[in-house]
Amino acid sequence: MPTDGPGHGSLRPAQSAVRRQPPQRHSVHGFGRGAVTVQRWRGLEDIPQDWGRSVVTIGSYDGVHRGHQLIIGRAVERARELSVPSVVVTFDPHPSEVVRPGSHPPLLAPHHRRAELMAELGVDAVLILPFTAGFSQLSPADFIVKVLVDKLHACLVVEGPNFRFGHRAAGTVDFLAELGTSYDYAVEVVDLYVSGAAGGGQPFSSTLTRRLVAQGDVAGAAEILGRPHRVEGIVVRGAQRGRELGYPTANVETLPHTAIPADGVYAGWLTADGERMPAAISVGTNPQFDGTERTVEAYAIDRVGLDLYGLHVAVDFLAYVRGQQKFASVDELLVAMADDVKQCRELTAGH
Repeated sequence: MPTDGPGHGSLRPAQSAVRRQPPQRHSVHGFGRGAVTVQRWRGLEDIPQDWGRSVVTIGSYDGVHRGHQLIIGRAVERARELSVPSVVVTFDPHPSEVVRPGSHPPLLAPHHRRAELMAELGVDAVLILPFTAGFSQLSPADFIVKVLVDKLHACLVVEGPNFRFGHRAAGTVDFLAELGTSYDYAVEVVDLYVSGAAGGGQPFSSTLTRRLVAQGDVAGAAEILGRPHRVEGIVVRGAQRGRELGYPTANVETLPHTAIPADGVYAGWLTADGERMPAAISVGTNPQFDGTERTVEAYAIDRVGLDLYGLHVAVDFLAYVRGQQKFASVDELLVAMADDVKQCRELTAGH
């Protein structure tokens, strides 16, 4: 089924007259940025029956990184030119989990976060298709008819050149364009290749971003994403040792399949109740106290009396500070923690 992939060029221009269809928009609330608006549909049955023509792009788009932003941005731009809504089609769970059970990749962003990021790019609607074993059996032609033609009434589909879809990923961009001549939609292919210092100059991708996060290179991941890598979850009660040591932390119960950085201490931000606070973040098992459970804990620097239990919070990773280690004594740990907080305060103040 569909995969993310870079691309370039244009197969043929948009064709045919399109019907104007202003979308009804709904709020998607982010952390500290107010509300952006986008329609969110789960399954084909959620699409309004009177939905008109639209510009569509399809993919997993995990992380909505800078390469993804190019193709999604182009779809939004073309939709505005044609006076129709833009729609992003994505999948849940990740197709690999259905095709190869147990292979679900760590996620750079949950679906509600992707919708928020896409709304910020100007997308009008996000369609999340439940990816089931039955759905994975759809032929490329059936996928086109059932999703793009019958439901979304696509007048233009914007993709990268390596986009694949349908049973056994047999559908190609060329096949998509070929059927467009019969079903009255055009196809435009956008070059997604972006590269930089991250990953030693490799083309930016979700796979590369996941690898950098797993290695603790959150600065490299941020270069690809265009923003710091984020982890979300509910604040739960832990051992409360941070409070005893003078550094009370928010123990974040992360969402399933979250891409969590390598064990260590990081500078970043903790966002709760719309407030973004500089933070020192610890990832690991707390070896000082012989811990075994891997946790993500964030200390809101210089904040006193915060009660975050039960709140859904976001933790953004700015920079790696040091690795996880066990000190000879608690006093040595306290000295290290004071230095960690000092570095984190300075790093976040610079951004």
